[in-house]
Amino acid sequence: MPIDLTGTWKLVAWRRVADDGTVTHPFGQNAHGLLIYAADGRMAVQMTAPNRRTLPTDDPLGGDPQLRADAYSTCLAYFGSYEVEDDAVVHRIDMSLFPNWSGEEQRRPFTYENGELILRTPPTVGPNATVVNEIVWIREDG
Repeated sequence: MPIDLTGTWKLVAWRRVADDGTVTHPFGQNAHGLLIYAADGRMAVQMTAPNRRTLPTDDPLGGDPQLRADAYSTCLAYFGSYEVEDDAVVHRIDMSLFPNWSGEEQRRPFTYENGELILRTPPTVGPNATVVNEIVWIREDG
């Protein structure tokens, strides 16, 4: 029986695994995140680095542009719709903090073992290695 993804998931780890076995954590080993799969087929996700510095302004669009860019580089978020297809979940992204993803469809092969949902990205070929992102989640709502 396929897993029902509906609900709220808490981030356990975001790791990048290179083809040589090297593992890095883009937002550190204690990153925070929340992934929501709603029953109506909508979804939203946000991941952040821990201990983010505050900005010396009350305006989220104001203040020093470089400080703001640095702060927003420690956060990744998008929302849209989703559909489970066999052993993958397809995210159809409406809007994203990373604007290049807005309007895209992203297929995430997944496994579910021992209460952990592990979403994987397709391999990305970089200048020094091929990398797969593994994003590990546990149910927050039960």
